Amino acid sequence: MTQSRLISAICTPLEPDQSLHLGGLEAHLDEQWRSGIAGVLVAGTMGLMQLLADDTYLQLARHSARWSKGRGEVLVGIGDTSYARTVQRLESIQDLDIDGVVILTPYLWKYTPAELLDYYRSVADRSRKPIYLYDLPGLTGVKLSFETVLAVAEHPNIHGIKCSGSWDWTRQLVDRLEGRDDFRVIPAQPHLVDTMIQSGVRDNLDGIFSLAPTRSVAITRAADAGDWPLAARHQRWLSNLLNVVAVKYPVFPACTALLNAKGVAGNVGPAPIRPLTPEQREAFLNEPIIQELLQ
Repeated sequence: MTQSRLISAICTPLEPDQSLHLGGLEAHLDEQWRSGIAGVLVAGTMGLMQLLADDTYLQLARHSARWSKGRGEVLVGIGDTSYARTVQRLESIQDLDIDGVVILTPYLWKYTPAELLDYYRSVADRSRKPIYLYDLPGLTGVKLSFETVLAVAEHPNIHGIKCSGSWDWTRQLVDRLEGRDDFRVIPAQPHLVDTMIQSGVRDNLDGIFSLAPTRSVAITRAADAGDWPLAARHQRWLSNLLNVVAVKYPVFPACTALLNAKGVAGNVGPAPIRPLTPEQREAFLNEPIIQELLQ
């Protein structure tokens, strides 16, 4: 039986001067691998790649590749606002020991479907690493069509897509690509991990997994063992955590407070994102689900 796989989109711990916090990054990565996470996405949306200085981005990719060697799948985000900037990021990490690069849909300027095809195919031609698309319409304002994804999927160096849109759309894409073992559809549906495993979708990628990797992996282990009631209980717990971290409180300040409390130093919300106030931090850390996680 194929084992289910969770991929953590990790945060980027920073020093006060906005440089990379090496100790925080190493501790953050180490927790993922010790918990049984199958892979990490470095410099994704959770890592706020587009808000980082170029040298910080390069250090993040290099150190993550080095500290993760032999421990699991390592994907690195390179998608930026333009073809030139995306290619520049690609060239800076081509020699790293990583498993693939993830290209966020271009934002700011709205390209036509034909231009998006040119964009992805041209980057894939230049890449020595496997390419994964990244569909995140809620932030980029660009929604990939089925036709675009299916056309791009014919390129031999494009190996999959991370889907952060609706599950209905992702499910339809999975159905359209049925039988294509060379192209992975990787949902970002942390509320539905157990449900997706039941429906045969084995990969899931999200930032909430990086905050509670042990509890996240517990869902897949229970599901793979066929213990669906236990998987559902773990799923409800994770969904509740997500609601507290990303709905009740501002997400990146909350992530910083939680990771710091777990011993992961650094600030994961680059300037000018403001941290939680002392009152907010106290209230957040005293939330029952946060207390349970810290224990």
